[in-house]
Amino acid sequence: MANPVTQELLRRLPSVDALLQAKAVQEALAVQPRRLVLESIRQVLDALRKRILENPENAAHESDLDPQLLVGRILERLESLGSHTLMPVVNATGIVVHTNLGRSLLAAEAMERLQLLCAGYNNLEYDLGEGRRGSRYVHAEAILCELTGAKAALVVNNNAAAVLLVLNTLANGREVVVSRGQLVEIGGSFRIPDVMRSSGAVLKEVGTTNRTHPKDYEAGICGDTALLMKVHTSNYRIVGFTTGVGMEEMAAIAHRHGLPAIEDLGSGSFVDLSPFGLKGEPTVQDSVRAGADAVTFSGDKLLGGPQAGIIVGAREIVDRCKQNPLTRALRVDKMTLAALEATLRLYRDERGAIRQIPTLRMLAATPTELEERARSLASQIQQADRDRLLDVQVLPGFSQVGGGALPEQDIETRVVAVRSESIGTQKIEAALRSNTPPVIGRIEFDRCLLDVRTIQPDEFVAIREAFERMLAGTAGSR
Repeated sequence: MANPVTQELLRRLPSVDALLQAKAVQEALAVQPRRLVLESIRQVLDALRKRILENPENAAHESDLDPQLLVGRILERLESLGSHTLMPVVNATGIVVHTNLGRSLLAAEAMERLQLLCAGYNNLEYDLGEGRRGSRYVHAEAILCELTGAKAALVVNNNAAAVLLVLNTLANGREVVVSRGQLVEIGGSFRIPDVMRSSGAVLKEVGTTNRTHPKDYEAGICGDTALLMKVHTSNYRIVGFTTGVGMEEMAAIAHRHGLPAIEDLGSGSFVDLSPFGLKGEPTVQDSVRAGADAVTFSGDKLLGGPQAGIIVGAREIVDRCKQNPLTRALRVDKMTLAALEATLRLYRDERGAIRQIPTLRMLAATPTELEERARSLASQIQQADRDRLLDVQVLPGFSQVGGGALPEQDIETRVVAVRSESIGTQKIEAALRSNTPPVIGRIEFDRCLLDVRTIQPDEFVAIREAFERMLAGTAGSR
């Protein structure tokens, strides 16, 4: 039973109806759903009631029970409940394909197609020529075959699903031969061996961590072998005393034994990135030309489209995947197909794709361009700093591709480095992260760094305003 102090505090809590009559709450009711206002009141009262019950001596003071203070908390809670949890942020980290920040940005053409096709009905599964039900998979298949040279293609919801579907279709209950050095763990702690196990395939490791030879694949083949698999080690590299087997040689071994050879490329790229100083990332076209019977890769990441998993390869294999009941569970919707098809069409002109697809455009940015942009951003931050509390400098730095691609390769960039003796680097970073929109940078050597490679041109104003708000708050606390 509650003690007298607790009982008195609980008795003094205002009722929901009483708080509903407050002027500010009535004004909120005019623009917000009643159920949301009620939920905000209940949550505030529940939190205070819990504090009273747990520690009546220290949990509530006179001010805590003041109706005006409670109304203020209710309005704050209402704003929080009414806010979207998924929101735009400014990526100033320099990581181009940032998994935590939504990976790839869509091209303007893809956004236009999304708006056009999702605002009304469309022919997602309707054959306009025949006047009857059709297949959703035709919408991206033709252009994928055109761009990669494959005979058939299928789109599912992500690359892990693409790998799962291919293995379940071709190797359920049978062995898949993989080099021990390619058993990678991908984002979110998902491991290739786990994906294979879930597919029903039986993993058969060959070679060693750092060296696998053609003879290892030959020795690993037996009557229970379903296929040979090559996995691109997207998020790590083995260097030094190493040997691997290329796709062309592995496919030749598989075909001599009447087996298919498949390759999981992970990120998947349609463009040779070496002119931008990024070496060692194979293209999908290279894998198809090398003889892979099926290639799986992502629709976002280096491709720069929406999140999707893509399978390209031999018609017989892709058709079998389409007929697998798992395909229904892994299928993509109209939004993914609309954005993917629009993105793929840009690759018909490679130079145009580099200009128009944000991922490629950011990777292709030159140090000269980045220097100019960094100086422009630094100038805007200095304009916001009227009291000269900030030390703002343009410095050389390094960006990263991200998304598990080219992990050991840094890209030369320019950063705007901000520090302040009176505010502190941690507080600067936290203030930028708490802004609307949040500005996500990184801290190095007691400086808050903003990498302009991943900051979009129209976001400079938002960054300047974030600094203005931070400095105004700092001035108010002095």
